Amino acid sequence: MSSLLRDKYLIYRIQTKRDAQAYAELYDRYVSGIYRFISFKVNSKEEAQDLTSEVFLRAWHYLLESRDVASFTALIYRIARNLVIDHYRSRRATISLDEQREHDDEETKSPTDMGEQIKLIDLNLDASAVIDAMKHMKEEYRDIMMLRYIEELTTSEIAEIVGKSHVHVRVLLHRATNILKTILEKHEPR
Repeated sequence: MSSLLRDKYLIYRIQTKRDAQAYAELYDRYVSGIYRFISFKVNSKEEAQDLTSEVFLRAWHYLLESRDVASFTALIYRIARNLVIDHYRSRRATISLDEQREHDDEETKSPTDMGEQIKLIDLNLDASAVIDAMKHMKEEYRDIMMLRYIEELTTSEIAEIVGKSHVHVRVLLHRATNILKTILEKHEPR
């Protein structure tokens, strides 16, 4: 059974029978991808774990309240993306400029452990260099690149997650790839 069809069946069981075992199967299938997606965007493992838990809690409530779920993949990544945005909005009010500078310094000093997971076609580079280069890109481009190359989602799934058309996502992906290549070439040791 295809994963999309299996997801739809599990969602049906959740919505009609409140089947926790069906949700556990969805959780097991998606938790590592959601954690990776979130951990790339937040400061610590603890924050990533907390936000990942919150994503799945919100998805559970959404499934119980709603009947229309075209794609669980799109739903769960959209919840994760919005939760990270909300997380930074709430933190923005409490972080001083000094704390933000310290955070920025930490980010530039230590590459994340996701380096092994980045797959970019025709770029035989150290993964940490790619991650560092992605930090210089707009968040929209980073998100598109992560969803496509790390999470290996289709452009249609990404379009549903970010709320843009399939064609617009392809354009953004093309631009993001070109920007990433430019950044990497600029920082390439000669």
